[in-house]
Amino acid sequence: MKRVLLKLSGEALAGEKKTGFDEATVMEVAKQVKTITENGVEVGVVIGGGNFWRGRTSETIDRTKADQIGMLATVMNSIYVSEIFRYIGMKTQVLTPFECGSFTKLFSKDRANKYFGKGMVVFFAGGTGHPYFSTDMGAALRAVEIEAEMILAAKAIDGVYDSDPRKNADAKKYRTLPMAEVVKKQLGVMDLAAAVLCMQNKIPMKVFGLNEKDSIIQAVQGDSTGTIITVE
Repeated sequence: MKRVLLKLSGEALAGEKKTGFDEATVMEVAKQVKTITENGVEVGVVIGGGNFWRGRTSETIDRTKADQIGMLATVMNSIYVSEIFRYIGMKTQVLTPFECGSFTKLFSKDRANKYFGKGMVVFFAGGTGHPYFSTDMGAALRAVEIEAEMILAAKAIDGVYDSDPRKNADAKKYRTLPMAEVVKKQLGVMDLAAAVLCMQNKIPMKVFGLNEKDSIIQAVQGDSTGTIITVE
């Protein structure tokens, strides 16, 4: 693969603490991304904000404002993870769909491609910049815009199951699954709008557990034990 979009779960980056950052986890992600970039793969990154904020948690907060808080959580995550990447020797840039002063650069496809051409890992923070869209939609949208070959979804769970494996010990994991089935059965892999966008633009996806050893490298190499979501 030449270019991929890596979608990282905010909760997974928090490790067992469930909130904030687990530096050892982020460092392991950074080492794996460095390996795949050294092998010639261009990597865009979208990070969720669930380690800081999960949606509208109070009826006293307007949905639009709640979503804006979530967007800012993803910016914080991207700046932090970007700095860990830099610490181990990678070049990075954080792009957002809205101005963040000197913290980030404003997103455009041309700017992203320029940074990819310079060998940078490009972080796409701030979601779509609009309320009512999740970071799933942000990841799908950026994957389409940068013409990524695949979305790699690194989660706290190791694939897609027919029911919640945390609640059902007999839940069965799918090895492969059409995106159309994700939409039809509303399996919760990603939100429906994002799944439809991937299906329409033929962007396949791999879902795998972030905490498995070398899971990102294996996903790129085709050795992942997670779930491959097809779009044919």
